[in-house]
Amino acid sequence: MAVTSAERTDTEIRQAVNDWLVAHLPAEWVSAVEAGDHKGLAAARPQLDVEQFLADLGESGWAAPTWPAEYAGAGLSPSQARNVNDELNRFQVPRSWNIIGIGMGGPTILQWGTEEQKQKYLLPMVQNKEIWCQLFSEPGNGSDAAGLATRAVKDGEEWVITGQKVWTTFAHMAKWGLLLARSNPDLPKHKGLSYFIIDMQAPGVEVRPLVQITGDAEFNEVFMTEVRVPDANRLGPEGEGWGVATTTLMNERVALSGAGSVGAANVGGGPADDLVRRAKENGKWDDPVVRDAVMQQVVESRLIKITNLRSASARRSGKQPGPEGSVTKLLQAEHNQRLQALAVDLLGPSGTAWTGGDTAAPAQIVRGFLRARANTIEGGTSEVMRNILGDRVLGLPREPDPSRELPWSQVPRN
Repeated sequence: MAVTSAERTDTEIRQAVNDWLVAHLPAEWVSAVEAGDHKGLAAARPQLDVEQFLADLGESGWAAPTWPAEYAGAGLSPSQARNVNDELNRFQVPRSWNIIGIGMGGPTILQWGTEEQKQKYLLPMVQNKEIWCQLFSEPGNGSDAAGLATRAVKDGEEWVITGQKVWTTFAHMAKWGLLLARSNPDLPKHKGLSYFIIDMQAPGVEVRPLVQITGDAEFNEVFMTEVRVPDANRLGPEGEGWGVATTTLMNERVALSGAGSVGAANVGGGPADDLVRRAKENGKWDDPVVRDAVMQQVVESRLIKITNLRSASARRSGKQPGPEGSVTKLLQAEHNQRLQALAVDLLGPSGTAWTGGDTAAPAQIVRGFLRARANTIEGGTSEVMRNILGDRVLGLPREPDPSRELPWSQVPRN
């Protein structure tokens, strides 16, 4: 009798991931990892075909281990999946940057999608072959996502989409977009919405990049002019788009505040503990004020990790991500800004200037500091997170919204 995923021990899961990685990585890479040889690992990296590796990783089920095995996952529980991530992290392998697809689109499709949609979209998503973006925010409705004005008009077996979205991460390279649009303007704003999967290369879709303070252009404006979307690309029932969008938003907060969010991508390549090492190396660890500031960030990072573990425990019991995800989204966003600011402070004078295109530590740390300015805006502002926590977690009175029950067509707009 075959052993099911639920019956596999942690050791068996780790061994299975280990065996897969040994078979798919260059021998020099594996040897360097086992020997703790950082220079050897750096020398082995050019040998890896990253695009092919990510495709193979997605097909193996290890890229989204908690998804059902029949939908490109491994069918593991969140606690079992930690073993997978531990092994992937130990081997320091490249990971898919398709966070909107895997972290938000995938869970939404798994909950609301048809069988045909699951079979069509999920495997290319985890293989990093088809990048996804999220089309919710609009110029006239920043924090009030339900107040959006993009229209979806039914025309036979198609919908005609016209409108504008903004702050759309990865729109310039995305194949698919998660689109929330208004299908009935005569209903209140939360009830007249429908949710679609839109082809970002379809006629009528125009993407314009927005350059950030870092000089990068992760975000975009997206203009849609009479874009035709098949009804087969509608996700969830017509007019119930807000419920589908809520699933996306809850998973967005998990994706942006999960255990990996305070990890190797921060502080120029290291977690909060890396600040301790840097402070000792540059002699600032002897300053008690510096020690106190550094350890405060280490404590905060531990609190976020513990809170994430509690959330993972709730999901193990079958609970879907809920408003409590706003706790770690709020804490992580503000913590990372403090973390990045402290990292720049520890640089001293070397953090004030660097050459263009410099990849040295000071430039990377300062870039992290600049990029972190967006943390308290993206994925829901900190102000919105506090409203959600007050309303849906603490049970405080809802913030007044006189437009909530009015037909959207009668709501005054700028």
